[in-house]
Amino acid sequence: GADAEESTEETIKRLLASAPVLLFMKGDPEEPRCGFSKKVVAALTATGVPFAHFDILKNENIRQGLKIYSNWPTYPQLYVKEELIGGCDIILEMAESGELKEALQA
Repeated sequence: GADAEESTEETIKRLLASAPVLLFMKGDPEEPRCGFSKKVVAALTATGVPFAHFDILKNENIRQGLKIYSNWPTYPQLYVKEELIGGCDIILEMAESGELKEALQA
């Protein structure tokens, strides 16, 4: 019902507020559970900017709720200062152009 949706959104907002750079991914940086997450972790690690992560495989409510919250259907999803930067393709493009590090340090 409405209560469950609300609490999921509140949880998402709290997570986003908890770290300046936050990656919602499958698995964790040491052991990514999908190829896209692995590529994004590598790109983020290469910038040298610290980032937090959330394993969506451990929380189905967040996994489903974030898609609605962000209007972005796939994972991983990268947030900087609570704003969605994008998914794998966007992040890898930004990494190649050098924009990723600038965005993370915004």
